[in-house]
Amino acid sequence: MINIRPVSDLRNNFTEIESIVKNGDAVYLTKNGYGSMVVLSLEQYAALTEEVEMKLDEADKAAAADETRYTAGEVFGRVRERINGK
Repeated sequence: MINIRPVSDLRNNFTEIESIVKNGDAVYLTKNGYGSMVVLSLEQYAALTEEVEMKLDEADKAAAADETRYTAGEVFGRVRERINGK
């Protein structure tokens, strides 16, 4: 079930929101009826970001092992080519 709460509940009902996220559910907070933020447990956040951090570490190691460097123009030129299908 999706938990949608006003952002004021973060202050007024913190322990309730904390128990929800500790059970593995996210809590979506709204401000003036619009989405404002999402509260996750540390474990949920780590699971979402773990693969990205691992890929960044791999990229850092690969860059350290290779002396080839590209200018920003070369990098973005290649990205544009791939996006445009050339």
